[in-house]
Amino acid sequence: MINLESICEAVAKLAAETGEFIRNESGVFDISKAETKGLHDYVSYVDKESEKRLVEGLSNILPEAGFIAEEGTSSKTGIEYNWVIDPLDGTTNFLHGLSPFAISIGLEKNNRPVLGVVQEIMGRNTFSAWENGGARLNGAPVRVSKASTLAASLVATGFPYNDFSRLANYMESLTWFCRNTQGIRRLGSASIDLCYIACGKFESFYEYDLKRWDISAGIIILREAGGVVSDFSGNENNLSGSEIVAANKSVYPEFLKIVSNFMKD
Repeated sequence: MINLESICEAVAKLAAETGEFIRNESGVFDISKAETKGLHDYVSYVDKESEKRLVEGLSNILPEAGFIAEEGTSSKTGIEYNWVIDPLDGTTNFLHGLSPFAISIGLEKNNRPVLGVVQEIMGRNTFSAWENGGARLNGAPVRVSKASTLAASLVATGFPYNDFSRLANYMESLTWFCRNTQGIRRLGSASIDLCYIACGKFESFYEYDLKRWDISAGIIILREAGGVVSDFSGNENNLSGSEIVAANKSVYPEFLKIVSNFMKD
């Protein structure tokens, strides 16, 4: 049996150290050095170097674990445990000198998130959690907000960036939330959106066409803070990122119903 608490401490330290590398690069980075991976999908030497450092460090922390990493630095597959890594969540923000952007590191056991660390780089904030250990921000416990209705909620979302197949439905959902909540925010980093629900800044978040590395760490952090995460049908297991609905427990049933009405195929 591995000790998730001690592993989480080591991962948080690694994330903070790697975050300082990204923070330093943000002050001198030239946007012309970015590469295009796909429509509105970018990568830079900063993403690649960050992932290289994370893979090396995580290999030392838990040698038996494999990797699911955005930039493909390691193809190792773990029998039971796998690290799920986004070395720079919010790359477009980073390229333009905007916050937030983050490092997201999840540890999954048989495809179930059991540990997560999200490093909000410019704020030097470390969100962390392990299974049955609660959620923390810079070591202090955090919980979701006490808001109980969507009318009292601030909603986070992410705009479609290369899959526009549900754009019309999505725009209709935005109209509904504009009229029936306290407002909508789009930060550009899904891992931070989930962590902000965990510490009570947002009440809810939804998006489609994300990837597993965008959400793995945030899922366990939010769940340990008292939140709920599922797809648009309410399934809470084996989430790939293709659909995600997240909220505090009080708001979640109402929020899921509205999102599902607009977005479910």
